[in-house]
Amino acid sequence: MKTIVTVQDAVTAFADWIEPTDAELDAIEQEMPVILADVDLLDAQIITLDRIPTEMDNRRIRRARRRALAARIALANRTAGAALPGGAA
Repeated sequence: MKTIVTVQDAVTAFADWIEPTDAELDAIEQEMPVILADVDLLDAQIITLDRIPTEMDNRRIRRARRRALAARIALANRTAGAALPGGAA
């Protein structure tokens, strides 16, 4: 009888004991503002897929893009400040 390892890996990959670690959950929590800002940007872009964007749509996309960039900058500043000794950025 031949053992198929790939099937075993696929079955055990979803076992109950495989959960995200606390560090992974903390990383997701820190990145959540960026994720939500990106979702807002995608929502604004999806609205304009089936029509010609109006001026209001363009404003909505620009605002969402600025919020997404601001969230990314804030995350980068937090992670850079945490990486430096003494918290100096």
